[in-house]
Amino acid sequence: MRWLAREKESGRIYDWATIASGVILAATLLLSYWMLSRAGQPGSMLTPPQIALLLIANLVPAIALMVLLSRRIAMARAAARAIGTGQLHTRLVALFSVIAAVPTVIVAIFASLLLQSGLEFWFSDRARGMLENTVELAQSTYTSEVNRVGAEAVTMAGDLARFLDGNPIESLQFEQYLGYQTYQRSLNESAVIRLQNNGQVTVLRGINYYDGLIDPSRVAQALSQLRGATNAAEVLTSGRIAVITPLPNADRTYLFVAKQASEDFRDQIARANGVLADYRELLQRSRANQLTFNGALLAGALLIVALAILAALKLADRLLRPVEDLVDAAGRIEEGDLTARVAISDRTEDEIITLGTAFNRMTVRLQEQTGALMTANQQLDTRRAFMEAVLSSVTAGVVALDADGGILLTNRTADTLLAGGEGGIEGRQLYEVSVELGEFMAGEAREANVLLHSAEAQRTLAVKRMRYGDGFVLTFDDITDQLSDQRRAAWSDIARRIAHEIKNPLTPIQLAAERLQRRYGSEVASDPETFNRLTDTIVRQVGDLRRMVDEFSNFARMPKPVFREENVHDIARAALFLHEVAHPGISFSIDPPSGEIKLVCDRRQLGQALTNVVKNAVEAIESRRNRGDQHPDGDRIDLTIKREAEQLVIELTDTGVGLPQDRERLTEPYMTTRIRGTGLGLAIVKKIVEEHLGEIAFLDRAGGGTRVRIALDADRLADLATDEPAPARHGDDDEYDEEVPQ
Repeated sequence: MRWLAREKESGRIYDWATIASGVILAATLLLSYWMLSRAGQPGSMLTPPQIALLLIANLVPAIALMVLLSRRIAMARAAARAIGTGQLHTRLVALFSVIAAVPTVIVAIFASLLLQSGLEFWFSDRARGMLENTVELAQSTYTSEVNRVGAEAVTMAGDLARFLDGNPIESLQFEQYLGYQTYQRSLNESAVIRLQNNGQVTVLRGINYYDGLIDPSRVAQALSQLRGATNAAEVLTSGRIAVITPLPNADRTYLFVAKQASEDFRDQIARANGVLADYRELLQRSRANQLTFNGALLAGALLIVALAILAALKLADRLLRPVEDLVDAAGRIEEGDLTARVAISDRTEDEIITLGTAFNRMTVRLQEQTGALMTANQQLDTRRAFMEAVLSSVTAGVVALDADGGILLTNRTADTLLAGGEGGIEGRQLYEVSVELGEFMAGEAREANVLLHSAEAQRTLAVKRMRYGDGFVLTFDDITDQLSDQRRAAWSDIARRIAHEIKNPLTPIQLAAERLQRRYGSEVASDPETFNRLTDTIVRQVGDLRRMVDEFSNFARMPKPVFREENVHDIARAALFLHEVAHPGISFSIDPPSGEIKLVCDRRQLGQALTNVVKNAVEAIESRRNRGDQHPDGDRIDLTIKREAEQLVIELTDTGVGLPQDRERLTEPYMTTRIRGTGLGLAIVKKIVEEHLGEIAFLDRAGGGTRVRIALDADRLADLATDEPAPARHGDDDEYDEEVPQ
């Protein structure tokens, strides 16, 4: 029972029932075919109980299969309408099927039994004997009359032959005697005929004879029956029973006599024979007729049940249509369409119509109330849209906070600065989104510059707060680039001043130290080594100061680039070659190894930028070596040049110590991680890249190390090409020289 309950709940029991009904129906159909098609005596049929059982055996599983299939159709229709589970459809189908099937099956059984019982008599031996005897009676009556006329004809022929012994056939006495014989024997016509050699018939004497009475062809047919012991033969004549018999002692001479008979006598006999033939044919096809009738009865019963099922489906659809309209209207109202209404028909009001009317009244009230609310909120929506448009267009970030520091509203700029443009920070606490801003809100200051740390970069925000009601409005501007530009401008001015103030005395100092070495180096006898060491130190330090001043000059006053079409591969290869010779312990590679990669650029400035980047990579590898660290990929620097859409991308990777934590400040002036570095190399590189309409990014190399990516806009640079010759190189601070390692 538990198994049946589980199967019924899952619906699988109906699948099993459908399969079982189909198998049973197929088996009963095969059994019926075998029983009705097996051999039997002509006129033999199945007994009424047998045919009734076969009818029930086929009808019951067929009706069950129809009901189960209609259940699946009903559930599919309900699922297609997306309303309910189809239980109403299935219940109506089952109810109508039972109501139609029970009386249909009972009527079919009784009809089959009654008809089979009636047919049993008509196909019995009694019915067959009755028909055959009736036909034989009519035939024997006709045959008896023919035989009587034939007997009269034979007797009359003997009398005529004896009369001809004394009277010729042409005499009047013979004609009177022929008439007498005809009258006495109750005949209507008689004639003495002679058959010619050519088959023609000659009438010698006749009583009541007329032309056309005797047909030579039928006479010949009758004469063929006179062979043997037959003395008389019937001559088929319309409306008469005619007989021909040979006249004794007369060669090829015959007596023809006829008696009038009913016109329909032969036709009635023929029709009786036809009825008997049809009955015998019906006996041969009795079992087929039995199958046809019961098949028609089965088909009629199934048709009635099918019509009942169809009526049930239609009725269920009609009952569910108002409910479906209600569900559809409710769904539209749920989606916000308050104009949804249920169509009310003009039929007599019932419960469903009453429900639809109440639903329409409810939706009208909802629409009126919603319209009032929308009108009341229209100004608020307009003002809110205005504020949102203002907030979304300003470059400052705006955040509305509650009294506990929870984020209520943000604009696009705030989402970008705090969440990287992904949004989703509304409803969270401010300290969860940004610890720095949370600390600012915990203080008392109304405005401050807050350093915001993130995975991508470090930014400086100018933050202000204002109190409203029970919360705060926090505004902040990203001043990172502004501060960077200010520092770059300040350092550029400082570098120009330092270069001017320091470079003037460097040359005299260097010349004086060299003159002391040449002039007094040989005269110092007390401690010449100390003298030479001190003067070498002066010369060396003056050289270091001169290089530092040159970097200051280059950063503060870089010349305007001259853009011409160059082979970037040659420029990159030259930058690698300078360090490859100086550092044989490091593996250098360039991809592609050779080729023509054209780009409009300033050859010297781009070469300077690549040289500085390669130099930083070499120094990063040396720093790792000095720490005693080993890299799994060894000491290597790889440079790649490739095209990406309209950009030319130069990527350089190294296996050095990697990037510092504050990597976003690497390109700021005088920001260096090396002890003796000036911090101007990467600042110059960034400036060159920006003047070449490009971008530079410092990324981590997979496996450890640094990846520097320089992307140049090749299409825009092509528009800057010029035929102006490159400026001449000088050693003063008006121009910068490519830095070649010593």
